[in-house]
This record gives sequence, C-alpha cells and structure tokens, in this order.
Amino acid sequence: MPVIGTVYLVGAGPGDPGLFTVAGAQIMRKADVVVYDRLVHPSLLKLAPPEADRIYVGKAADKHAKSQDEINATLVTQAARGQTVVRLKGGDPFVFGRGGEEAEYLREHDIPFVVVPGVTSAIAAAAYAGIPVTHRDVASSFAVITGHERDDAHESATRQPGQAEGRRSWEKIAGAADTLVFLMGVDSLSEIASKLIENGRSPATPVAVVQWATWAGRQQTVVGVLSDIVDRVRASGITAPAVTVIGEVVSLRDRIRWWDNRPLSGKRIVVTRAREQASSLVDVLHAEGAEPIEFPVIQIVPPPDHYAALDDALTRLESYEWVVFTSVNGVKGFWERLAQKGRDSRDLHNCKIAAIGVATSDALAEMGIRADFVPTVFTGEEVARQFPEVTGAKTVLVPRALEAGDVLPELLIERGLDVDMAAVYETVLDGRGADEVRARIEEGTVDIVTFTSSSTVKNFVTAMGPTPPSMAGIVLACIGPTTATTVRELFQREPDIIAEEYTIAGLVEALRKTYAAG
Repeated sequence: MPVIGTVYLVGAGPGDPGLFTVAGAQIMRKADVVVYDRLVHPSLLKLAPPEADRIYVGKAADKHAKSQDEINATLVTQAARGQTVVRLKGGDPFVFGRGGEEAEYLREHDIPFVVVPGVTSAIAAAAYAGIPVTHRDVASSFAVITGHERDDAHESATRQPGQAEGRRSWEKIAGAADTLVFLMGVDSLSEIASKLIENGRSPATPVAVVQWATWAGRQQTVVGVLSDIVDRVRASGITAPAVTVIGEVVSLRDRIRWWDNRPLSGKRIVVTRAREQASSLVDVLHAEGAEPIEFPVIQIVPPPDHYAALDDALTRLESYEWVVFTSVNGVKGFWERLAQKGRDSRDLHNCKIAAIGVATSDALAEMGIRADFVPTVFTGEEVARQFPEVTGAKTVLVPRALEAGDVLPELLIERGLDVDMAAVYETVLDGRGADEVRARIEEGTVDIVTFTSSSTVKNFVTAMGPTPPSMAGIVLACIGPTTATTVRELFQREPDIIAEEYTIAGLVEALRKTYAAG
C-alpha cells in the first residue's frame, strides 16, 4: 500500500519574515514540496531544503496562476506520492485564505493534513501602522470582513454579484463592531465607504488604508475619513494588497506610530558585503524599517598561494614582536589556519597584538585575545603614527587580504620595522544577482548603496558591466575614508555618507543621522 504524505496548511504571516511562526519554520525545513501564494515573502522559501519543489499558485485580482480547483488537485497529487507538502499561504490560512476549503477537499480525498495558524494581516497591518484594533478607551470590539465576495460560478475577486455577495448585510456590518477591518477591499473601497455611511456610520469616521503591511521598504499608509478616503487613496496611488481599518482607533496612529516613522523606513538599501557577513547589516536595516537588497559582490576564498606565506610565518611566530590584524576576516582566517596546523592561541604568547578597528578587536576577543594596541583612527597613516615604539626584534607580521593596499606596511617600514605580509584570504567577485540589482537601479527602486570596503566598491562597479546604469540620485554610503577614496576614484563623485566610526554599527548610525536630519 503506497505511503500517503501529509499536507501542512501553513500561515506565512503578513509579510515580515520575523512574524513567521517557529512551527511554520520547522515544517518548512522538512518540506518536499512548497505550494505558495503571491504574498509570501521570498525569504521564507529559502527555509525549505534546496531540493524541494516550489510551486507558485499566486492569485491577484485579475490574474490567477492556478484556479482553486487546480491548487486542490496539486495538493492531493503531491501528497499521494508520499511527499511532505507545505501549502504556504499569506496571513492565516483560515482567515479568508481558503484554507477551510482546501482542508475539506483533502479530507474528502483521505489526505492527512495539519493546520499551522499564521499572523493575520487583519491585526498586523493595523499594528504596523500604529493602530490597535482595540483600546480600552476607544474600542472594545473588532470585526474582520472580506472586501469582496465572489459569484458562485466564478473565482474570488470577480466583483460579479451573486448569491455569495448577497450574504453581506451592510446594515449589520456597519454596526458589527467598534473597529471594522476589511481585507482585500481596496478595489471596492468606494462601495464599502458608501454602504457604511448609508447604513449609519458617520462620514467623519477615521479610516486607514495600509498597503504591503509589514513589508520593509514597501508599507504605505493613507489616513482619512469615510467621506474622503476614496479620493485620498486614489491620489496616493495605493493599490492591492491593502488592508482597510475603520474606526476611532485610527486616530491613535498619530500618538503610537512606530514602524513607518523611523529614519530608514521605506528606504531600499543595497548591501554589498560578503554573503557570509551580510546578515548583521541586513538584520539591522530590516529592523529599522528599510528594505535590504542583498548583493554580496565579494566572496571570501583561500589565498592563491594556498597559505604558503602564512604557513611560513606560523613556523616563526616566536620571532615576531607584533602581529597586526587589519580585519575580522584576517582574524578568522589566521585562527582557522592555526587550528589546522594543530596549534592555538598559546603560540602567540611572545607576541603583542594590534587590532585595526573595533570589529577586529571584538573578533580577537572572541578568540580569547585582548589587543595590546587599537588605534583611535583606522587609516593607515594614523595607525603608523600611533603605533607603539618597538624596542625588541622590530619584526611585525601582518595577516591580511591578498589585495590589501601597501600603505600601512610601507609606513611601518619607514618607522624602521621589518614587516612580513601573509595573505590569509582573497576577495573575489561574486556577481550573482547583478541583473536584478541593475534592473532595480534603472527602474528607480534603489535609494542607497552601502560599501563596507574598497573591494565591495571595485566589485560592484565590475558587476554592473561595461555600460553601467546611472547612479544619479542614488546615495553612496561608505564605512570609512579608505572606502570613500575608492568611491571617489571609481564613481567620479563625492560619497554622500561616510561613517564617523568605521564599523557596521557606525555605518548604520550615519544612515540614521542623515535621514533623521532630512
């Protein structure tokens, strides 16, 4: 007897990946097939194993990738093959997500299923707009209503009146609760407003329409009253997907708005940092309301000499007075190679340690090493000027990137030191995603490009190709003066933002200050 798989009806939440449930993430990681909707955040699809099939069945008001009957059949067919099927639905599957219909169909075909609720946009959209659906002083009840019904002979969203449309009793809806939340109702907003006014709601009732709720960089909110909200929404250009919140609670937005009034809210920011390091910057930008666009133009790889210079230096560690680390990657690469040789931090007991930058110092601290010298300014000139007097062997080891500049070593040599440079890694071009980023620049949906090293600047320019898109109007933000110099050389313009503290935290703070002032 063939083994039947299970279908998981999983709510993907309203958009913000951080609102996806732990249960949903656990199920995604064991999926064989993911059948997903239009409003599922793309990052959630990455939770499934790489080999899992991903089947798009998204629906917009005027275009359906698959009909509901076809979706139902897909779920049964895949489960009948013994597959673990995740039906990933925007919001909550049982709140106007047709999850109930799919569950009925699965039961009729003897397919086991599990329902995993999700955060519904009915509540999340209001919350991210700074509107509580209930408030002790304003509203003690709320109702969630579909913004459209369907003709019984047609798919949802046809707007053709029929038996299902007749179920809507406007005289009851108008007074159903203090707060009314309409899902999928932006196209029928005029009808909703007029029907509510006709049935007793005051024309002065506050209304908010929230588009792309909880989506960093995309959420927009328009506020008005029942009598003018249609004109305001039309003037704003807001279209589906949008949630409409109606009631006195909307007036609280001015006091408790929190998501879309931060300096970086709505900014679309390209992150060029290496893929394995990008997450820290991406997470902070997302938390600030921006839309991070990951474009890791550099890839960290072993040096082409297969660590020959570093291995030679490791055999002579006791001869070095100082070891100077210039980057987090340098620390990581050095310690990985040290471990591969069966050695550890004890081999540095005769050496003093210098760290160029706070992040580099922190990386050393994670290895149990406290830097003896951290300059107050992280340029080559200042490092050499501040470097302590060396009275011993005067021999210095600098583990670094293969392509690192010679300014620091040359300045140390001028001070009478013997400097050995050993490549512990190389940064190479990673151009994956270049076409998407180029297209976004050309269509005007990039606001800022961040650069965290000279390598990211050089590789970004290379990845854009021989006929790069115009960067006019796009803010160029640099982590420090060295990176800024490379921007000037390659873009023939002054960087818009240069961090005062040459760290990721400093770069984010510089962005905040710039847009808070603006």
